[in-house]
Amino acid sequence: MNIEKLKNLLQLGEGQTVEYKTGCRPDMIGREVCAFLNSGGGCVVCGVGDDGKAVGLNNEDSAESIEKALYQGISPKALISVESKTVGKKRLLVVEVPAGKDIPYAFRDEIFIRAGGGTRKADIATIRDMVLRRQVEPERWERRFSDAEIESDLEIQEIRSVVQAAEKTARIAFRNPSDPLMVLEDLSVLKYGRLTNGGDVLFARNPAARHPQVRTRAVSFSSDKAGDQYLDMKSFEGPLVSVLEALHAFILRNTPSGARFHREELQRTDEPLYPPEAVREGLVNALAHRDYADFSGGVSVQVYPGRLEIWNSGGFPEGITPEKIMAGHISILRNPDIAHVLYLRGMMEKLGRGGLLIQMACKNKGLPSPQWRSEDSRGVTLTFFAPDATTEVATEVATDVNTEVATEVRKACEVLKGEMTRRKIMEKLGLKNDEYFRKKYLVPALNAGFIEMTIPDKPRSRMQKYRLTRLGRKHFVSQSMPQRQLIPEEKGS
Repeated sequence: MNIEKLKNLLQLGEGQTVEYKTGCRPDMIGREVCAFLNSGGGCVVCGVGDDGKAVGLNNEDSAESIEKALYQGISPKALISVESKTVGKKRLLVVEVPAGKDIPYAFRDEIFIRAGGGTRKADIATIRDMVLRRQVEPERWERRFSDAEIESDLEIQEIRSVVQAAEKTARIAFRNPSDPLMVLEDLSVLKYGRLTNGGDVLFARNPAARHPQVRTRAVSFSSDKAGDQYLDMKSFEGPLVSVLEALHAFILRNTPSGARFHREELQRTDEPLYPPEAVREGLVNALAHRDYADFSGGVSVQVYPGRLEIWNSGGFPEGITPEKIMAGHISILRNPDIAHVLYLRGMMEKLGRGGLLIQMACKNKGLPSPQWRSEDSRGVTLTFFAPDATTEVATEVATDVNTEVATEVRKACEVLKGEMTRRKIMEKLGLKNDEYFRKKYLVPALNAGFIEMTIPDKPRSRMQKYRLTRLGRKHFVSQSMPQRQLIPEEKGS
């Protein structure tokens, strides 16, 4: 939440979706958070009196400790954002709560709701009504049981990565971090010894074997019109985070970047066409908010010379519009369990702030404002636009590359035909010293974006090969040779 919006909240006063607290004791905040989860979402501002004036908090009340206490007390688990803000030299804590998907929620085994702009304990009739409504509504796709085999299908390293990230941020306290199954239970993706669909997508080696709709495809086109001529195409499958990283890498290597090599310095300066943090946020949102229950849906990335499109199946949640996304809002999560794991891994830092982050990153880069559009219930498309000077930038970059690239890098790129092993490239260059080849030829060529690994997520794989990227093909494939118009689709690892 930005400072201006926080100041507006303090001026508007308390109500159905806003609560002030002078302190931030977890037992008092937990009641309010529980009530907001059960009643459509809201915001608790700590360090503020009933009159809306900031009184401040001491430094002992950290956002991390409050967030951890709330996570431990709330059941079932929910994604809640806690931020530290300063208003008029007074330190406040802002707790943003989404509308809960799994009502009724309880805090320390008691259920609370919002009523008349305040919080009260739910009576028996209210609880009964909440339970009955939940029984009538269909169970979320991510909460249904998967057919994945616990013994053979789990990717243990993905679980360890969550634990390591959570230890750094202190956002959750696992009962036993060294026990993968207990970790999955704490994340609400393993129940009664069975993995949920959400757990399958996040932590299984190949969830696409059971859910073909989770496969993602990325295509790079040679012109701004989609057609059958493309420069690069790949299909990705695997645990969700590894797919996200692979999609991000695909975009980076298929969009021009200002790579400059200065004779006075060993380091080069990279300026990707689109802000990496904005692209990553767009991918995270697509994978976290897509409609996984739509078996004909999915996530796709399309790279054109003048724009980048990220599409996911499922329309905007009820009440969400492109305007609200651009202004920032309390997130309405379609897949809260999946979103929570991404949050723990530091990939979803703020609730509903992705649109603002993407906008600001593009603005700071001097790019046109990105656009979101929803085509009924078919899907949501986020479009990044290249600047008008894209052609000029690409020409300038090409000149720098041709004149200042290291001789060793040029030689490595010129001998690379199709996909080749490291040993084969060395043979073509007449080299025998592995370390010399790695330092002088291979690593600089990889860093410059001229060549890429065929198995990027497993750099030490014995099956590893290397090939020219689009940038490499553009500058090092002989001009006398006819350029390939089509590149066969390759399946990502």
